[in-house]
Amino acid sequence: MLPYFTKEFGNPHSTTHIYGIRAHEAIEEARNEVARVINADPQEIIFTSGATEANNLAILGTCRALKKEGKSEVISVTTEHKSVLEPLKALEKEGFKIIILPVQKNGIIKIDDLKKALSSKTALVSVMAANNEIGVLQPIQEIAKLSHEHGALFHTDAAQAFGKIPLDVKKDEIDLLSLSGHKIYGPKGVGALYIRKDIAIVPICYGGGQEKGVRPGTAPTPLCVGLGKASKISQEELLSESKRLLDLRNTMLQLLQKNLTGIIINGDLNKRLPGNLNLSFSGVDSKPLLSSLGGIAVSVGSACTSDTTEVSYVIRALDPEGTLPPAAIRLSVGRFTTEHDINQAASEIITAVKSLREKDPKGGSRSCRPGDIEELKF
Repeated sequence: MLPYFTKEFGNPHSTTHIYGIRAHEAIEEARNEVARVINADPQEIIFTSGATEANNLAILGTCRALKKEGKSEVISVTTEHKSVLEPLKALEKEGFKIIILPVQKNGIIKIDDLKKALSSKTALVSVMAANNEIGVLQPIQEIAKLSHEHGALFHTDAAQAFGKIPLDVKKDEIDLLSLSGHKIYGPKGVGALYIRKDIAIVPICYGGGQEKGVRPGTAPTPLCVGLGKASKISQEELLSESKRLLDLRNTMLQLLQKNLTGIIINGDLNKRLPGNLNLSFSGVDSKPLLSSLGGIAVSVGSACTSDTTEVSYVIRALDPEGTLPPAAIRLSVGRFTTEHDINQAASEIITAVKSLREKDPKGGSRSCRPGDIEELKF
């Protein structure tokens, strides 16, 4: 990326001179690298500012284009990212019928629920490939096939899956796919949307016609180049890195289970991203647990946040009765995580959980109550 920050200042859309041509060629090479990861045609890749913009463009753009054909229904899932669910709320105000499918306790939808929801009026089915909090993998190939049988398009938010698990837009019958640069160690502020070449999209912003008029604006050459390079590295290392991450994740889980009781794994353990763990601990609440884990970087997502004690709508979707302990933390194993890191993190978590249970045997043992839930209403 550095040359395009410091020396190569050409506008990639000004191809009448050498400076613009070099920038243009760099962006097209990046487009090729992104396309290779998902077996797409490079011209089907549109650069965006990230997966949030890509999701908005995919959902709003396709549904508005299909509305004139009598397609007025959209199907999604309760555990989707907010950048999918919020655009659906906007479509609902425009007269679309939004159908939100529940998930099972393992975080995966029932295919029968999708079959019942689909109709000739379905414009789009949007289901994420891998969940951002609990890491579970949805059966997107089966979902896409069913969607097409009813004349609907299929979109997947693949921000968490891109470069981490195999994705093939042709084999998986994906019509639209969103991705993000920083999820694969690329730069923040850049992503892309795969749009199958025969799909029409209404832009959500207007300008000079760049990116085939779908996403106008001068493309950020350094960011696109960074996304391209990160895509290439992720593709080259996908299989070996997946195995390494899975081994580290399993080591972490084994260490915790060996030394602690009352651990609940949130989401299906097998149909899951290799580097993701989302765990609840009985008898422990999230706020004191996080306060005790100063030496490692863990996330609760939006689960039982400190002051408002809200439970993530994703965790709530797995547990509508509110029986899970309120402490849910996400542990993400990444490219730079070592076995030493795993041992150190496990030791710190074990010590913290034991200490909190000794201090307050009843503390946090309550389940998350309905009033504690971060609601997502339609």
